[in-house]
Amino acid sequence: MYQVLHKDSIELDIVPHLPLPKRGFKSKAPLYEIVNAILYKLKTGIQWSYLPVQALFSAQVLSHKTVFGHFRNWCKAGVWQSCWTELLKKNKSFIDLSSADLDGSHTTALRGGEQVAYQGRKKRKTTNSLYFTDRQGLPLAMSKPIAGNHNDLFDIEVYFEDITNQLTNAEISLSGLFINADAGFDSQKLRKILIDKEIIANICPNKRNGQDNEDDYFDEQLYKERYAIERTNAWLDSFRSLLNRFDTTLSSWMAWNFIAFIVIGLKKFYKTKKSR
Repeated sequence: MYQVLHKDSIELDIVPHLPLPKRGFKSKAPLYEIVNAILYKLKTGIQWSYLPVQALFSAQVLSHKTVFGHFRNWCKAGVWQSCWTELLKKNKSFIDLSSADLDGSHTTALRGGEQVAYQGRKKRKTTNSLYFTDRQGLPLAMSKPIAGNHNDLFDIEVYFEDITNQLTNAEISLSGLFINADAGFDSQKLRKILIDKEIIANICPNKRNGQDNEDDYFDEQLYKERYAIERTNAWLDSFRSLLNRFDTTLSSWMAWNFIAFIVIGLKKFYKTKKSR
């Protein structure tokens, strides 16, 4: 059976966060096998109708429609995000917040859908989200996606609040955090937001702003550490369901991202535990 994560990891770290089935609707296959089938879809990007269910289930073989049904129900219930939040709480000691990175990422949306629009630079329709990572490049949170015709600072007070709420829910303290961000985030509005939250901003000055505010802190040497988030993007792109957006609903698209966070995180946590 193909596995993205070990069976024990799925059973111990993911299945307990799944809602109990309603009375009379108990799944005919083990939940860990359903989760494993979803992970297979995440990794390969295969269409649901081509899901190799015969190879993914050991006894009772479920149809791809049944697997998709479980996935959508869990998406609507916000299961994947809440699972990631609980995993962060449990494994805070493995997170390196000596510095953090903030970045925006456009993803090509091949089938349209919610929060999708034409993006001139990529010359195609995209969706855009902000990602927040730790010093190791571990993705910790993401903002709700916005249409690709908006830049990273669009409604930044709303979407950065979304990120900080996720961190707070995971019991990660914001006070004293040191954040690197590129020139696309150079705005006085964002700087004020960060100051109000007691976050130290290391934002690359944007020469296009036409202002040179010497009072704005910037450490070029520490900014070079921002390469970690580029590695994060490579990790996320290794999941083919994230390479391009085929999902038309935001709930599914965000779910795939959080499932990828879970996979990356569990592998990182396990590797760190093993080395200690």
